[in-house]
Amino acid sequence: MADVADSVFKPSGALTMQTAGSLLAEGRALAAGGNLVIDFAAVTESDSAALALLLDWMRTCAQAGGRVAVLSLPASLTSLAQLYGVDELLPQDEAAERS
Repeated sequence: MADVADSVFKPSGALTMQTAGSLLAEGRALAAGGNLVIDFAAVTESDSAALALLLDWMRTCAQAGGRVAVLSLPASLTSLAQLYGVDELLPQDEAAERS
């Protein structure tokens, strides 16, 4: 999906309840522009707040007529999504699709 016109968002460090608030607006602003690639490679820790952010950014992007693609989605987020029954909503990791 990655295209020259896509915005790329690279959150880093912990993406948890303590840090999610500071990233919400930045991710929404990028998602509101249409297609968004989120690269989780530099995320060192994540919890359910990270999953909530991802779903929020996906919703914002869809409202703008675009879609989200992910790179390096942490296994912990995939596990949480499965636990909450929302794993079918998550975009596939583009790096995994290329393998």
